[in-house]
Amino acid sequence: MTTPLAAREGAPAERVPRVRSLRGLLLKMALLGMLDALVLYALLALAAHEQWWLAGVTAVSAVAVNGVYLSRRALPAKYLVPGTAFLVAFQLFVILYSGYIAFTNYGDGHVGTKDDAVAVLISKSLERLPESPAYDMVVVERDGDLAFLVTDPDGRVSLGAEELPLEPVTGAQIDDDGVAVGLEGYRTLSFPEMIADQRRIGTMSVPVSDNLEDGALRTQDGSLAYLYAATLDYDPTADTFTDLETGTVYADRGTGAFVADDGLEITPGWKITVGFDNFTRAFTEDSIRGPLLGVIGWTFVFAGVSVASTFFVGVLLALLLDDPSIRMRRTLRVLVILPYAFPPFLSALVWSGLLNPEFGFINQTLLGGAEVPWLTDPLLAKVSILAVNLWLGYPYMFLVATGALQSIPRDYVEAAEMDGAGPATTFLRIRLPLLMVTMAPLVISSFAFNFNNFNLIYMLTEGGPQDISTEMNVGATDILITLVYKVAFGEGSGRDYGLASAFSIIIFILISAIAAYSFRRTRALEDVHR
Repeated sequence: MTTPLAAREGAPAERVPRVRSLRGLLLKMALLGMLDALVLYALLALAAHEQWWLAGVTAVSAVAVNGVYLSRRALPAKYLVPGTAFLVAFQLFVILYSGYIAFTNYGDGHVGTKDDAVAVLISKSLERLPESPAYDMVVVERDGDLAFLVTDPDGRVSLGAEELPLEPVTGAQIDDDGVAVGLEGYRTLSFPEMIADQRRIGTMSVPVSDNLEDGALRTQDGSLAYLYAATLDYDPTADTFTDLETGTVYADRGTGAFVADDGLEITPGWKITVGFDNFTRAFTEDSIRGPLLGVIGWTFVFAGVSVASTFFVGVLLALLLDDPSIRMRRTLRVLVILPYAFPPFLSALVWSGLLNPEFGFINQTLLGGAEVPWLTDPLLAKVSILAVNLWLGYPYMFLVATGALQSIPRDYVEAAEMDGAGPATTFLRIRLPLLMVTMAPLVISSFAFNFNNFNLIYMLTEGGPQDISTEMNVGATDILITLVYKVAFGEGSGRDYGLASAFSIIIFILISAIAAYSFRRTRALEDVHR
């Protein structure tokens, strides 16, 4: 009988587990400490922005996590918490936030709050006063932030930045001309440094007081600043802007911007909740409805034809290579699935080069120098996309069909053949129903994937060729997901996150409805195995 090493050395038998338990406890406390520090920082940031409800949710979640991991009884929850946290952060939050944005006017010119919009409008309307005196100045920097160290005509020295109105300072370094050239805690920029950062310096506006309407200082050369005054006068009581040059009054009419009586809007505006306006725009405005319906129709055609063609080719090849009499079956199967081995986005780029009308291999070599507009003609571009997607997608269907065919008992096929069934009857009545038991859910998921096949469309044609019959940035091969991308990131027409989120919800509803209907229809296949 052997003696435990700990016992032979005279150490308690429970010492090693206790050491491991202590190490685990210290590690757990360290990780919880880092998490709590991060939560505390987030709470301070949220409180500074008055996001009280989000701060409350964060605090309650942090307390719950600490309670779970400090308890000895909540063992299942210790494994569920990380997955749940990632699910909420990366899926649920994204879905809910996208849904929220769909009911707002969030986009270019409607990003911040109303107070931010008022401040920006005043800042944008600043014009140099003809009688403005010259203020001697130098540009100083601290922690990457720039500021103006200004000496006014009376010799008073002040410091200010875009977010910091001018304030008098003492202890500045004064040169022989009586001009402040430095300040303790700040670094004065040299002339080459100002040249390198002249665009940033030239756009700076330093308010002369807390009231933006008092004007701001601007500079063009970094050595002299001049007073600029606003041409828009804001009346907080009436909540209106008045153009001091034309007398036009712009009021808040509930649209997230200041609008004149004739409908003229000054930008930027601010983000507001607009209800179902984005959905109403999508199906009532002619400039949006026509292109949107066309894109929806092509999206269904693209997804449906892609699934049908890849399914047909994949199953056909699987049936052919399922015949034991074929030689080199393994080698042929490897060759068949080669397109599946390359990244789809890279394959799409390669095909884009092959189909180039001027320099592509297909036109120059296979077609003897012909200039077939594979990717620039609306019809040919759609055909090209379907062909390339067939090349990319059939190996997946082939692999699934091959596995499903091998799982079908040979007794069923042999019994049908003994009853006089031919190859076509055997396939349609025996193999295909059993094949669909496995493949039906995958066909549905393949349809959903192709419904949102952004990579292929964007890498091959970028949604083009452009539809010149509409003001909307949409092309002949755009599907819903690429249209959402263009609307959201404003390629030529400005960013409109609210409308893009509304389109995303439409995609979600369509795919959910199709998937629910398809899964209900495929329940009948469950009786095949009973």
